[in-house]
Amino acid sequence: MKKLFFKILFISFLQSFFVSEAQISQLFRNKDRQERSEGVDNNTYSWGFFLNMNNFDYKIVLNPKYGIYNKQNLVLSKPTYSFGAGFIGKMRLNDNFDLRVEPGLQFVEREFTFKTQGNDQYATDAVNPFTPLVLSKTDTIRRVKATYVDIPVLLEFHGDRWYNSRPYAAAGINYMVNLQSNAKASDDNQQGIFRSTTHNFAWSAEIGIQFYFSKVKFTPAFRGTFMFNNELVADNQGTPPYWAAAMSTMQTRALMFVLKFEQ
Repeated sequence: MKKLFFKILFISFLQSFFVSEAQISQLFRNKDRQERSEGVDNNTYSWGFFLNMNNFDYKIVLNPKYGIYNKQNLVLSKPTYSFGAGFIGKMRLNDNFDLRVEPGLQFVEREFTFKTQGNDQYATDAVNPFTPLVLSKTDTIRRVKATYVDIPVLLEFHGDRWYNSRPYAAAGINYMVNLQSNAKASDDNQQGIFRSTTHNFAWSAEIGIQFYFSKVKFTPAFRGTFMFNNELVADNQGTPPYWAAAMSTMQTRALMFVLKFEQ
């Protein structure tokens, strides 16, 4: 499914790129230059949809006792590329500002590597003693999947329209629900279950250029999303400090390339 989505997204991008190239060349011709979709931005409400490629990562602050040894990080996070899609709802505020709500689904996968076998040295700790385990490769690698219901509310500021294009910048806040958080699972990393918070809040910033066609407004854009809250859910009491205990905070940060289609 992921490969099929990327093929569709890539083809859509190529088609849009070549059409945009033709439009841009028209912008620089003085003869027969036309304004397209005149008046569309004066509508109080409008709608559309978007497709995006994403790159989700974690910003991690490690526990200085269990997560760092000899100035080396014992927990590493590896991001992967994935995709998302959703809908667009716009309310016009005035000539330069719009309010946007863009609910969507973001499909995410990240990988942790835990180089924490050396924490066996703390097994006899007077405060938190534990029984050491011999970590297998499966124990040291966690592939964490997430499906975020992402609901950003963005305030958009756009410049004046220049023929069939218009630049803009937007910023706002997100409510993000992780449908695969495992937050309420009774098992934890000792049983191979990595847990994170379900309900999260973030802020986003975005820049892009809107291109006007006869029947649609096409927008390529770049967006960054950064979580406010700590998503880490601690392991159960008695679980050795090889996993969640090695981290103090864990916050999502994401970069997205978005293609928007609006009427």
